[in-house]
This record gives sequence, structure tokens and C-alpha cells, in this order.
Amino acid sequence: MNDPLHRLFWVGRLEGVSFLLLLGVAMPLKYLADLPQLVTWVGWAHGLLFVGFIAALGSAHRHEGWSWPTLLGGLAASVLPTGTFVLEARLRKRPRRA
Repeated sequence: MNDPLHRLFWVGRLEGVSFLLLLGVAMPLKYLADLPQLVTWVGWAHGLLFVGFIAALGSAHRHEGWSWPTLLGGLAASVLPTGTFVLEARLRKRPRRA
């Protein structure tokens, strides 16, 4: 996994899944079943993956020579549910830098 774009896609998938688990499973269980521990663990994992995603995004930005709007779009995708999946789909349609 030496390719920065490939790394971004994998970390983005993991970060996206962790975000959906946090919002769709852990948070409801915290309030409906009084299980705050899930938010602690899933939130911790999501936080690590979020930081990894931002690092991978910066690396891919430098390697691929993206414009600032592309980088800002990636940052916006990181805070939206399913945003990382949409970002990956859009980036796969773009031509790669040689």
C-alpha cells in the first residue's frame, strides 16, 4: 500500500464505516439502551481513523498535485456521513497524475 491514493481509499472506507457505526449504532444504543461504553470505544476508533484519513488526504494531495478545492472537498467529505465513499467514487473518475 505504497500508493497514497490507494491508502486514502482504504483509510477512507474504514473511517466511513466507523463514522456510520458511531452515528447509527453506538449513539442510539447510548441513549436507548444506556450503553455509553460503545460510544467510548467506537468514538476512539473513529477518532484514530479520522486523523489517519486527514494524514492520507494530505499525502494524496501532495502526491497527486490536487488543487486546493479538491483538498477542501476531501476535508468536507471527512465530516459528512458517507462522504468518504462519495469522495472515493469521484476521485476514481479523475485522471491520475503520472
